Amino acid sequence: MSDNSLSLGPEYSDASPTQPTVASRGRAMPALRLIGSVLWRWVKHEPLVHFAVLGGLIFGADALLHPPVKDYHTITVTKALRQSFIDNFDEDKARVPSDAELKKMIDSWVASEILYREGKALGVDRGDDMIRDRIAYKLQLLIFDQISVPQPTEEQLRAWFAANHARFDEPERVGFYLTPPTDEATARRQLEDIQTQHESADLQKQTRAILARPVASLAPAFGEGFRDGLLALPIAQWSVLQSKDGWHVVRLDSRRDGVPASFDSVRDEAARIWHTEETRKRAWDAVNRLKASYAVRYEQ
Repeated sequence: MSDNSLSLGPEYSDASPTQPTVASRGRAMPALRLIGSVLWRWVKHEPLVHFAVLGGLIFGADALLHPPVKDYHTITVTKALRQSFIDNFDEDKARVPSDAELKKMIDSWVASEILYREGKALGVDRGDDMIRDRIAYKLQLLIFDQISVPQPTEEQLRAWFAANHARFDEPERVGFYLTPPTDEATARRQLEDIQTQHESADLQKQTRAILARPVASLAPAFGEGFRDGLLALPIAQWSVLQSKDGWHVVRLDSRRDGVPASFDSVRDEAARIWHTEETRKRAWDAVNRLKASYAVRYEQ
């Protein structure tokens, strides 16, 4: 064998040139333990390593707790969210929203969620820690800035006024007195006391004077039966009527007919409202175009 040839040495076998023998592994273990001990002392006293390990644990836990959204273009209207709209619709819990009112609230939320996601995609939220509604509002402003609405023609404005003239008419109004709601028997006793001028001081204090109330607002607040009964009463006559809340002693005190508005008298206001609504309509059209790329799922 020449001097420049490499000797395999006693730890390797000719039959297995790549596999260490038991003896070689035995001699390597102390060296490995020494290297491991040195590494452990370095890891143990190196803050940067601690930070890296801790960061890995935190990011790992966050990935488990908050997995990425599987489908960015799918919006889920959960049962809990829908119920929250119902629960928060009326602070006094006097009524729940109608199907149309609930749909309007949900559609508004979905539009806000779409604007939020599109705003996030455009980076509108960078440097801003406000909640999703602020981000959605920012994108909403961007959309409104891009909308240019021309002045309506005379024909357009007159047609719009004809369809919306009730918004400009002076409504029919009534004024009346109303005692607090109670049961029918108590209300009738109160009526007798009032008619004989023997009502209590408490009842006098609790009786409300409702002035110039639009007739159109009576049914939503008190019920259709109450509205019809009140309008059928003679002026200044006490009577007992039932509302949605209970029985009342009421007296119709005044009644004023409505006055239809003329187009010429409200033309400028009508043009301003038309322009505002047309701008909003075009903004909603823009949101709906964005909505076309989303799938909205409703939990049952």
